[in-house]
Amino acid sequence: MPKTITLIMTGASGAQYGLRLLEQLLALECKVYLLLSRPAILVINTETEFKIPGRATEIGQYFSSLFAAKPGQLTVFEREQWMAPIASGSAVADATVVCPCTTGTLSAIACGSSRNLIERAADVALKERKKLILVVRETPFSEIHLENMLKLTRMGAVIMPANPGFYFRPQSINDLVDFMVARVLDHLDLQHQVQPRWGESKQELADTFPANHLSGND
Repeated sequence: MPKTITLIMTGASGAQYGLRLLEQLLALECKVYLLLSRPAILVINTETEFKIPGRATEIGQYFSSLFAAKPGQLTVFEREQWMAPIASGSAVADATVVCPCTTGTLSAIACGSSRNLIERAADVALKERKKLILVVRETPFSEIHLENMLKLTRMGAVIMPANPGFYFRPQSINDLVDFMVARVLDHLDLQHQVQPRWGESKQELADTFPANHLSGND
């Protein structure tokens, strides 16, 4: 049975990570609940060639067309849409990923503030003991940031800073993005062929490597 994943994009730099992850989740036939903060839309429009509309329904149509989603596979919610299923533990997703994650969002989740649907969805994942992955994009980290990461790690969250490896000799920005996306997919227990694993070569994946809609960002 396909997994249901909540994907949250916040206003940290690194919009490509979230977009590529969305593309892969849909390609892997996951049902995706998508939340974007207002700063996230600004960052996407700044860092990529995409021009994201402002309303949730329009965003859903935009990404469904771009990534060839099946009908009903992708649902986009507004930040204050409290009747969304992800606002309640009775309808929680299998896992929640915040990618990229600002340190402000990190702090809000660590404190359990739940002031909007973004924070509430993460809070629900924690209280229901579901997997919560935070792809934090900031450098350097302050003591406050590190304390919040430790606090959330102790609660069961996975802190995954956006630090791609270089041992596979990346040839483009897309290769670096794919490194992090592959790590997220691994922790979601999703079988993928985004990146070769240690000991494998890219040639071994050539016949099944999915198309990357972000190829213009090299």
